[in-house]
Amino acid sequence: MNFRRVTSPLAPEPAADLWSNCLVANNVVYISGMTARSLTDPEAVSGDNEYEQTKAVLSKIKGLIEAAGGQMADIVKLTIFVTRIDQRAHVWRARKEFFSGNFPACSLVEVSSLAKPEILIEIEAIGHLQEVEAHVAP
Repeated sequence: MNFRRVTSPLAPEPAADLWSNCLVANNVVYISGMTARSLTDPEAVSGDNEYEQTKAVLSKIKGLIEAAGGQMADIVKLTIFVTRIDQRAHVWRARKEFFSGNFPACSLVEVSSLAKPEILIEIEAIGHLQEVEAHVAP
């Protein structure tokens, strides 16, 4: 299968040979679990609550889907991992700032912990790029 790797300055790449943040195969965009790790310091986390972290994560996802040639409306599925499910209303509030109309299908999963104790949320996404018709000059 042919696929291409997509990068964005809004989502720093992991160390080599670990994983890809974003791959596109057959017009489907696969975005790995993104967290609110700081763009400039991988040891720091942007935001100390679910609302702020969700906004930071969705900004990274937006950067990746746009770098792939799509937009947030092309995202069809989100999987959201949280450490405190009772704070989900803050996740939904932030999500409304990035999506409108038909929201993507979504799973919300509570986990006991994520990569660091300060990380409260992780989101992975799947998008489907629109077919672009080739325009041939007459």
